Amino acid sequence: MTLTLSSPLSFYSIPAMWLLAYIPGFAKSLTISRLFAFNNVAPRQNLDRLARKDIKPEMLAKLKRMEGAHANGLENFPVWTAAVVVGNLAGMEARTLNVASGLYIFLRAIYNYIYITQKTERQAGIRSLVWTLSTAIPLFLMIKGAMLIQERGNSVA
Repeated sequence: MTLTLSSPLSFYSIPAMWLLAYIPGFAKSLTISRLFAFNNVAPRQNLDRLARKDIKPEMLAKLKRMEGAHANGLENFPVWTAAVVVGNLAGMEARTLNVASGLYIFLRAIYNYIYITQKTERQAGIRSLVWTLSTAIPLFLMIKGAMLIQERGNSVA
C-alpha cells in the first residue's frame, strides 16, 4: 500500500498528539528521577517537595515549564481529537486533513520545545504565537467540517 497525502492518515495524528502531550511530563519525571528522588506514591507533589529542597532556581523553573507544557498538551488533546473526528465524519478531503494534521503536530512539537527551553519574554511571545497558530488548525477543521455537514443538509457521512 502506497501512502500519499490523499491516504486517510489524519486519525494517526491523535495518538501522535497524545504522545506529544506526555513527552514533557515524562521528561520531567525522568529529570527528577535522575537528579533527585522521584516519589511515585505522590508524583504530583514532587515539584512542591523539590521547591523546599536546595535546588537551583533555574532547574526548578525548567521542571515547572515541563509540567506546564504537559498540562497544555492535555488541555489541547480533546480539541484536536474532536477536530479530526469532525473533519472525517464531515467527509473532508484526506489531503486537507493530512496537511492540517502534519502542521498541527509540527507546531505542537515546536511549542513543547519553546515552552521547556524559554527564558525570556521574547521567547515566551514566540511560544504564544506558536500556540495561537496551532490552535487555529483544529478550529479551522471543526468550522469547515460543520459547514460541509450543513451543506449536505445536516447529515453526517
